[in-house]
Amino acid sequence: MVSTIALRYNVDVTSRKAKPASSVADLRTRIRGAGLRSTPARLAVLKALELRTTPSTHADLAAELVPQGFDKATVYRNLIDLTDAGMLSRSELGDHVWRFELRRGAGGHTGEHPHFLCVDCGEVACLSNVDVNISTTAGKKKSAGLGKVTEVLLKGHCDRCSR
Repeated sequence: MVSTIALRYNVDVTSRKAKPASSVADLRTRIRGAGLRSTPARLAVLKALELRTTPSTHADLAAELVPQGFDKATVYRNLIDLTDAGMLSRSELGDHVWRFELRRGAGGHTGEHPHFLCVDCGEVACLSNVDVNISTTAGKKKSAGLGKVTEVLLKGHCDRCSR
């Protein structure tokens, strides 16, 4: 059975704004609340992700954190630990590269939303405000035969590249 997705959204990857950073004390509390030790590396990884508005790769984060004295392996291990603790979401957008984003909790950015990947420049945009309805061709509101849909990825040309 063929499924269709109804989606209406204009993707503008240039209009993102970073959120204000939490204090170190707030980050420590969140880390400990997830059952992890609060280490300088975990604080640095969380702070870096908190300032970003789109999913980031390990390479992106390592480029920022290695000059601060953290090695690439430590950054990666902490990304995995924070993901396993439920503080980060991890997604693969069809290019065999894991991207991580901060789960902001109730009413915030949970990581459970569609993403848009520009096939020209590789820019990734979170589509947090998009309502994706998966339905069968018969118009039923179930993903019959698909199982549980856990991730939606849209590919195309961003506004900047399509000009």
